[in-house]
Amino acid sequence: MKLSNSIFYEIKFIFFISIILKIGYQKINLKKYYLDIYKNYEKLNESLNLTFFKNIKKESKINIAIYGYCIKNGGRARITSLLINYFHKISIFNIILFTRTNIEKEEYFIPNNIKRFTIKNHLFKIINKNKINILIYELDDIKEITQLNNYSNINVIFYQHSSSFDWLYKNYTKFKLIYKAFSLSKYIISIVPFDSNYLFKKWGINSILMTNFITHEFNYVSPSDLSTKTILLIGRGKDTKKRFHIGIEAMEYIKNEIPGSELIIISNLTGIEHFPKLVNNLDLGNNIKFNGYSSSPDLFFKNVSLNIFPSISEAFPMVLSEAKIYGIPCILLGLDYIYIAKNGTIIIYDDSPESLAKESINIIINKEYRKKLGKEARKSMKQFNNEILLIKWIKLILSAYNDEIFYIKFRGENHLMPQNDEISILNNQIKLLKMRNEIFKNITQKEFENFKYMELIQ
Repeated sequence: MKLSNSIFYEIKFIFFISIILKIGYQKINLKKYYLDIYKNYEKLNESLNLTFFKNIKKESKINIAIYGYCIKNGGRARITSLLINYFHKISIFNIILFTRTNIEKEEYFIPNNIKRFTIKNHLFKIINKNKINILIYELDDIKEITQLNNYSNINVIFYQHSSSFDWLYKNYTKFKLIYKAFSLSKYIISIVPFDSNYLFKKWGINSILMTNFITHEFNYVSPSDLSTKTILLIGRGKDTKKRFHIGIEAMEYIKNEIPGSELIIISNLTGIEHFPKLVNNLDLGNNIKFNGYSSSPDLFFKNVSLNIFPSISEAFPMVLSEAKIYGIPCILLGLDYIYIAKNGTIIIYDDSPESLAKESINIIINKEYRKKLGKEARKSMKQFNNEILLIKWIKLILSAYNDEIFYIKFRGENHLMPQNDEISILNNQIKLLKMRNEIFKNITQKEFENFKYMELIQ
């Protein structure tokens, strides 16, 4: 094909997408404006600058299975639901859901006609029976990952919802096993820029960087007026990585400086019985409220002035993205490697309640500073657009469906971080690692970048 034709189709496709994106700013109505790729498959190939050789006919769609633990409660489940709902509208995709759990009450919405299987010990039997072309794998089961790496009848996209620091802090034995397994995988999605663009390259892992889908439309959210003395803490409290105790202990200092200040904790109350006891021991009963789990915490976002993240590790926390869309300042403990770490956030490089309290007090008592951070936080979220992300997903699916060479070409389009930022993040995280875990007290930058050396640490 001549270059002039390629440019023509690319411009034509971009124009087509621009119309879609323009419509997308209205209230989402997927049926009205989604791509009919049956009619545009050849033009799509050309506009993506890829020469796909597999034909797609209406009677033989691309069978895509999405395999997660469940579609209830946490951020990963919510993203799974969004992915299914977006993919369901793509003409050439036939979507099937695999979960480890049976159907539960109060699950996130998926279309009624989505075929669904509960996976126990018969994954490959179901894959073969349903003629799955592409499996989007969202779990961390090393045995399954290894088996899927060795299974040549299907293309597997390992969709990582965790950062490398999640496993590094949670379970170092599993950390070594899972990233060794991923070094043998063809297709990896990471939602952490530092991992995908820097660390994984050092470790021999071929990943592509994605963002998460955003759960709130920017133009339909009215930001918080930041007028209260209320602080928000949301998450799975029983998960030790969330470190709710740091937020609770910080309130002991905050209440002394800001009378009437309040911390609202939104979490499933099961497994966190020790936190109310801690609250009572610190005499914070009038300053901390436990509200239980909420699948839609919008009401709280409208009436708070600060969101705190004491977590030891995160990847692309949905609560952070939602708080920032509402224009709420946020404090993170060392999480400078996540996609939305900058703008409207304060990052503290220690784990002390005193440091968290000091920054919280500074934000709550300083109206102009608080408003400035809030505006920065909200403005930074304008860059995220689910329709553009969907196009990237389509391109990824079609690339993996056709041949690995197209995925390699696609990976070359990854947005790179400035090298100074990468080195700064690495140095910051090594300092925190030494502080938090004795076995890393003498580790160097070069050693951390060498996965074979990391495997030797016991």
